[in-house]
Amino acid sequence: MDQTTPSSSGHRQVLTAICLAALVLPLSFTGGAVATPAIGQAFAASPSALAWITNAFMLGFGSLLMAAGALADRYGRKRLFLLGLQAFVVLGVLLAYARDILWLDLLRALQGIAGAAALASGSAALAQAFEGQARTRAFSLLGTTFGIGLAFGPLFCGLLIEHFGWRAIFLASAALAALAWWIAHGHLDESANPDAQGLDIPGVASFTGMLVLFTCAVILGPQQGWRSPLILGLLAGALLLLPTFVLLQLRSAQPMLDLRLFRHGRFIGVQSLPIGTCYCYIVLIVLLPLRLIGVEGLTPLRSGLLLLALSAPMLVVPLLAAWLNRWVSAGTLCTAGFLLAALGLYMLTQAGDGEHLRLCLALLLIGTGSGLPWGLMDGLALSVVPKAQAGMAAGIFNTTRVAGEGVALALTLAALTALVDHRLRRLASPGFDGELAQRLALGDLGHLQGLDPALLRAAYLQGFNSLLWILIGITLAAAATAFLLLRSPLPAVASPDTSQG
Repeated sequence: MDQTTPSSSGHRQVLTAICLAALVLPLSFTGGAVATPAIGQAFAASPSALAWITNAFMLGFGSLLMAAGALADRYGRKRLFLLGLQAFVVLGVLLAYARDILWLDLLRALQGIAGAAALASGSAALAQAFEGQARTRAFSLLGTTFGIGLAFGPLFCGLLIEHFGWRAIFLASAALAALAWWIAHGHLDESANPDAQGLDIPGVASFTGMLVLFTCAVILGPQQGWRSPLILGLLAGALLLLPTFVLLQLRSAQPMLDLRLFRHGRFIGVQSLPIGTCYCYIVLIVLLPLRLIGVEGLTPLRSGLLLLALSAPMLVVPLLAAWLNRWVSAGTLCTAGFLLAALGLYMLTQAGDGEHLRLCLALLLIGTGSGLPWGLMDGLALSVVPKAQAGMAAGIFNTTRVAGEGVALALTLAALTALVDHRLRRLASPGFDGELAQRLALGDLGHLQGLDPALLRAAYLQGFNSLLWILIGITLAAAATAFLLLRSPLPAVASPDTSQG
């Protein structure tokens, strides 16, 4: 039985506090992407160091979400929510005063961990505060809040950078986190699962180690060479830690990840939704500012205005999806959304350098299509487990989403680097090295002086379009998975054995 301090008042304030915390996270995510070119110029950083501005945050965030969910169930959702927000505020201030790229990347990783604590505990607390249709509406609003952050994040961060510099984006995120803490401190009720046991430290260590090793290999691969001993060693270590993690979870009396949930096809289908949106939507949030600001030479503000076409649909489409789900199955809606996003990605391949009207139309289709699964997947994720396991469910789903986003970003940047490098070698002499292609993929043209700008832009755009075809294929696979696994009604998931907590 879940222990909750009963209170019928303050639900609106609780929802406000958790949604404010949810707003901070996409702002931190998009802010790092928009600020990357400016940070690169300020610190004269290497391509790998620049890649870690976003990936360190996502890696710290995604690797510890399941652990944060387990800790929230065991020690209290309010307690962990407030601690996560406090840490986020402190780290935001420290980031604003970082004096070199190494410290900035390390602080971004710690900020990701703080974000994991806030999101996992906040989602679990929201599941305790609301029931039935009210819970569905609350999580739809949570998804819409994420959409607001993604919609206006690039524009808001662009304004801050142009008027106050890139350091202001970290102070702004800290201020919002402080406001969320203040509201939650006075209105959020404490809740915990008395049957939950301690943290699965071996599971956390093996899962985090696997993600860290794999992400490091993907980021360093273009610069070190994919056949170098360092990269092969990192990949081998990640490969060994994957079965180790699975074996540890199967043998644990209180696993961080209850693998029994994967017996249900619909549960697997729910986990596929955030993976699909990673490749048709999230990666573009990072890649497009690098293209528009770094390669096409637009200001951060104008880039943010163009990106509204991609992210503004998230303001309304998730709520529309929840409303349509009364009559149309989740599988049908998600399938239709991914197909629409795939069409938008195809249209994006037809948008050349400076063709911003065509680009906006393509982004509008992508954002609208991605918003359909986005509005349903949070509620679906928690509906497949007993209420007492809400922390674990939130942790599993958000780990799939955020760890998947981190891996997707690392993979797509590595793929774009390889594709741009291939195009450079075809368009010019083979004397270019991997670092030049990596800098171009990250939009860091400040260190590419003396080279033909037209050649660089042509190589980049050809490589970018080739990457879009890969993203189209992944998006179509997500559509097929949603159609096959999410059409049937949701099966009841049995409560766990007493031996399992």
